Amino acid sequence: MSPLAIGIGSALLAFVMWGFLPLYLKLLGTLGSGEILAHRMVWSLLFLAGLLTALKQWRWLKPTLKSPRLIVLSTVAALLLSANWITYIWAVNSGFIVNASLGYFINPLISVLLGFLFLQERMRPIQWLSVAIAACGVIYLTISLGELPWIALVLGFSFGFYGLLRKQSVLNSPNGLTLETMILCLPALAYLLWLEADGSGAFLHTSISQNLLMIGTGVITATPLLLFAHAAQRIPLATLGLVQYAAPSIQLLLGVFMYNEPFGGDRMIAFGLIWTALALYSGEGLLRMRQRPKPAAASEAVIDARPV
Repeated sequence: MSPLAIGIGSALLAFVMWGFLPLYLKLLGTLGSGEILAHRMVWSLLFLAGLLTALKQWRWLKPTLKSPRLIVLSTVAALLLSANWITYIWAVNSGFIVNASLGYFINPLISVLLGFLFLQERMRPIQWLSVAIAACGVIYLTISLGELPWIALVLGFSFGFYGLLRKQSVLNSPNGLTLETMILCLPALAYLLWLEADGSGAFLHTSISQNLLMIGTGVITATPLLLFAHAAQRIPLATLGLVQYAAPSIQLLLGVFMYNEPFGGDRMIAFGLIWTALALYSGEGLLRMRQRPKPAAASEAVIDARPV
């Protein structure tokens, strides 16, 4: 099998796993969002630490800890990631999967806009048009529903800013996430111990299946990330950019057809505008990639495509 085929397969598997993540979180729905988040932080760190130990890939940690800039960047990134995670967990278990999927549909366009605002990256006319059309979709949804689609905006912007910070870090995705979960682990562990002392903690006080699901939050967090990082080294950015829409598409279908969340005419119009914007954005990106004699490596900017 060619490296390209392996890369596409890895990317598709990663985004499919992210797409079906609501099913996993729903199984933990009896827990509070904060408790699920804390377990996700702690078990992700243990899983990643075990993996890096097995691969003997800890040499990056010592110089990183000597860099105040990297520590500050990683701390802010960790806070953004935790905000993204808890919003998504709450949205899924509160019946707002459709709203959450919208956040990840608009995230690529938010990332382009943030690159223009903070990194002086030039936006091409089609990109401006795409952002404008997507903004019209959000504005229409706000007016028609009488409320701001805050879940989608929090998810889209928190991950957009997270990607912005990760672009400025020299750490790759697995190492960066390991450091971020290290930063988050102590408060997460303290929260779980407080729940235990309070008598409201679920871990080891519920069924074996629920305990295993809590432990498994580390696996379902880190595995798609590793697949994504593997794919990013092997396929063009444009290809990866198209595959990423598998995740919010699956989430949308789950929300509408499995959990019967509302998706009436107003949402269809708003999503239609955003899908039109994404079609223009992705189509123009594919065309530019084909015109280049040597396509740029996918790893140049793929961090922005990574969802939950």
